[in-house]
Amino acid sequence: MELRLFRILTIILSFFFLTGFVPILSFVGPGVTAITSGNIFKASAQYIIDQRIQKETGKNSLTLIKETLAEQTDKKIKKNSFDDDLRQLVETRIKMTRQKLDNQNLQKLLKKRFEVTRSILDLNNTTQ
Repeated sequence: MELRLFRILTIILSFFFLTGFVPILSFVGPGVTAITSGNIFKASAQYIIDQRIQKETGKNSLTLIKETLAEQTDKKIKKNSFDDDLRQLVETRIKMTRQKLDNQNLQKLLKKRFEVTRSILDLNNTTQ
Protein backbone atom coordinates (compact mmCIF):
# COMPACT_ATOMS: atom_id res chain seq x y z
CA MET A 1 0.00 0.00 0.00
CA GLU A 2 2.79 2.42 0.92
CA LEU A 3 4.69 1.61 -2.26
CA ARG A 4 1.59 2.31 -4.37
CA LEU A 5 1.04 5.67 -2.60
CA PHE A 6 4.70 6.54 -3.10
CA ARG A 7 4.46 5.80 -6.86
CA ILE A 8 1.33 7.92 -7.27
CA LEU A 9 2.90 10.79 -5.36
CA THR A 10 6.09 10.52 -7.44
CA ILE A 11 4.12 10.58 -10.70
CA ILE A 12 2.09 13.61 -9.61
CA LEU A 13 5.15 15.51 -8.42
CA SER A 14 7.11 14.68 -11.56
CA PHE A 15 4.15 15.88 -13.65
CA PHE A 16 4.17 19.24 -11.87
CA PHE A 17 7.91 19.80 -11.98
CA LEU A 18 8.78 18.28 -15.36
CA THR A 19 5.99 19.87 -17.40
CA GLY A 20 6.89 23.39 -16.38
CA PHE A 21 3.81 23.88 -14.26
CA VAL A 22 5.29 26.84 -12.38
CA PRO A 23 2.12 28.26 -10.75
CA ILE A 24 2.29 25.39 -8.26
CA LEU A 25 5.08 27.33 -6.56
CA SER A 26 2.71 30.21 -5.87
CA PHE A 27 0.59 27.77 -3.85
CA VAL A 28 3.55 26.29 -2.00
CA GLY A 29 4.56 29.54 -0.26
CA PRO A 30 1.15 30.35 1.20
CA GLY A 31 0.63 26.65 1.97
CA VAL A 32 3.81 26.54 4.03
CA THR A 33 2.77 29.77 5.77
CA ALA A 34 -0.66 28.34 6.57
CA ILE A 35 0.78 25.09 7.88
CA THR A 36 3.58 26.62 9.99
CA SER A 37 1.73 29.58 11.44
CA GLY A 38 -1.80 28.22 11.31
CA ASN A 39 -2.97 31.60 10.05
CA ILE A 40 -5.13 31.16 6.94
CA PHE A 41 -5.68 34.90 6.58
CA LYS A 42 -1.95 35.58 6.43
CA ALA A 43 -1.47 32.85 3.81
CA SER A 44 -4.39 34.18 1.77
CA ALA A 45 -3.02 37.72 1.90
CA GLN A 46 0.38 36.47 0.79
CA TYR A 47 -1.16 34.67 -2.17
CA ILE A 48 -3.36 37.64 -3.16
CA ILE A 49 -0.44 40.08 -2.97
CA ASP A 50 1.74 37.78 -5.05
CA GLN A 51 -0.99 37.46 -7.69
CA ARG A 52 -1.51 41.24 -7.75
CA ILE A 53 2.22 41.86 -8.22
CA GLN A 54 2.31 39.31 -11.01
CA LYS A 55 -0.72 40.90 -12.70
CA GLU A 56 0.74 44.44 -12.48
CA THR A 57 4.35 43.72 -13.43
CA GLY A 58 4.21 40.39 -15.20
CA LYS A 59 6.82 39.07 -12.77
CA ASN A 60 6.49 37.14 -9.58
CA SER A 61 7.45 38.83 -6.33
CA LEU A 62 10.81 37.08 -6.01
CA THR A 63 11.93 38.14 -9.51
CA LEU A 64 10.69 41.69 -8.93
CA ILE A 65 12.64 42.02 -5.67
CA LYS A 66 15.74 40.51 -7.26
CA GLU A 67 15.65 42.97 -10.18
CA THR A 68 14.96 45.91 -7.87
CA LEU A 69 17.97 45.04 -5.73
CA ALA A 70 20.13 44.63 -8.83
CA GLU A 71 19.05 48.08 -10.08
CA GLN A 72 19.82 49.67 -6.73
CA THR A 73 23.24 48.03 -6.70
CA ASP A 74 23.90 49.31 -10.24
CA LYS A 75 22.88 52.83 -9.19
CA LYS A 76 25.26 52.70 -6.22
CA ILE A 77 28.09 51.51 -8.45
CA LYS A 78 27.40 54.28 -10.97
CA LYS A 79 27.21 56.86 -8.18
CA ASN A 80 30.50 55.66 -6.71
CA SER A 81 32.03 55.73 -10.18
CA PHE A 82 30.81 59.31 -10.66
CA ASP A 83 32.19 60.29 -7.25
CA ASP A 84 35.55 58.74 -8.11
CA ASP A 85 35.67 60.52 -11.46
CA LEU A 86 34.78 63.83 -9.84
CA ARG A 87 37.40 63.33 -7.13
CA GLN A 88 40.05 62.51 -9.72
CA LEU A 89 39.12 65.59 -11.79
CA VAL A 90 39.32 67.87 -8.75
CA GLU A 91 42.66 66.40 -7.65
CA THR A 92 44.07 66.91 -11.16
CA ARG A 93 42.91 70.54 -11.19
CA ILE A 94 44.42 71.14 -7.74
CA LYS A 95 47.76 69.72 -8.89
CA MET A 96 47.73 71.92 -11.99
CA THR A 97 46.91 75.02 -9.95
CA ARG A 98 49.66 74.25 -7.44
CA GLN A 99 52.14 73.83 -10.26
CA LYS A 100 51.13 77.17 -11.79
CA LEU A 101 51.44 78.90 -8.41
CA ASP A 102 54.83 77.31 -7.83
CA ASN A 103 55.98 78.51 -11.28
CA GLN A 104 54.75 82.06 -10.54
CA ASN A 105 56.52 82.06 -7.18
CA LEU A 106 59.68 80.75 -8.83
CA GLN A 107 59.53 83.50 -11.46
CA LYS A 108 59.08 86.16 -8.76
CA LEU A 109 62.01 84.71 -6.85
CA LEU A 110 64.17 84.68 -9.98
CA LYS A 111 63.26 88.30 -10.77
CA LYS A 112 64.19 89.30 -7.26
CA ARG A 113 67.49 87.42 -7.47
CA PHE A 114 68.29 89.05 -10.82
CA GLU A 115 67.61 92.47 -9.35
CA VAL A 116 69.78 91.73 -6.33
CA THR A 117 72.56 90.36 -8.53
CA ARG A 118 72.39 93.39 -10.85
CA SER A 119 72.47 95.75 -7.94
CA ILE A 120 75.46 93.95 -6.48
CA LEU A 121 77.33 93.90 -9.74
CA ASP A 122 76.00 97.31 -10.66
CA LEU A 123 75.23 96.16 -14.16
CA ASN A 124 72.71 98.88 -14.69
CA ASN A 125 75.31 101.67 -14.61
CA THR A 126 77.98 99.89 -16.58
CA THR A 127 78.45 100.57 -20.24
CA GLN A 128 80.22 98.33 -22.59
